[in-house]
Formats: sequence, structure tokens, C-alpha cells
Amino acid sequence: MLMITKFAYADEVSLSVHIKGVKNNHGNVFVELYNEAKTFRKSAQAFAILQVPATEGIVTVKFDGVKKGHYAILAYHDEDGNGLLNKRFGMIPTEGYALSNNPVVIGPPSFEDSDFEILGDSELNLSMHY
Repeated sequence: MLMITKFAYADEVSLSVHIKGVKNNHGNVFVELYNEAKTFRKSAQAFAILQVPATEGIVTVKFDGVKKGHYAILAYHDEDGNGLLNKRFGMIPTEGYALSNNPVVIGPPSFEDSDFEILGDSELNLSMHY
């Protein structure tokens, strides 16, 4: 039985995410990890979410126990502490946000634009946009 458990964890890796350009120490930074296009940007359906206090400059989080595969990240700076990415007209972010691959987006970002593959322990660098 121990051997099965050992092999079950063999495919799990870690993912470190560095988010550059956090403008202040107000609130928290949420980093949402998605593994399916149909759930992307739906916080309640994220594969995993990490929340850390905002730190001006660079914020780093580490996801452990991630299986190899395709993922996308949406991160945001929740400056007012309400647990949400505030948006004007329900669409335009009024707080900082970052996406894996740092795509230039017009309209809602897609999973495909932010998709990356994890094959082993990995690190990503994202840029916060305000």
C-alpha cells in the first residue's frame, strides 16, 4: 500500500509564481490557478487559490502538489480587501491584475492566451497591470 501512495505523489510538482509591479501594501494579492478553459476566471471553480498580503514590488506564492499538465493563472491585487477583483461596468478591472504569459488583452482574457504547461517544478513571472 505504501508503494501505491509513493507513486501517486510522483507526478506532483511545485509552481512558484512571482508577480512584479504590485503598487502598494494595501490589501491582499489573490493568485488563482486554473486547469480547464471552461472554469477560467470563475473563482469558485479554480483548481487552487492562494492569498497573501500585498507587498509593494514583488509578491511570490508557491503552489505545491500540482499535477503535470496545462494551466492558466489569474492574479489580482485586492486593495480594498473585499475578496474580489473590482470591475467597472462588470468588465473593466479597477484593481491590478496579472495573467500567466502576460498577454495583451482587449476584452475578457482567455485560457488559451494564458495557457502554460507544467512538466516539473516550475517558476513563472507575471506583471501586474493597473
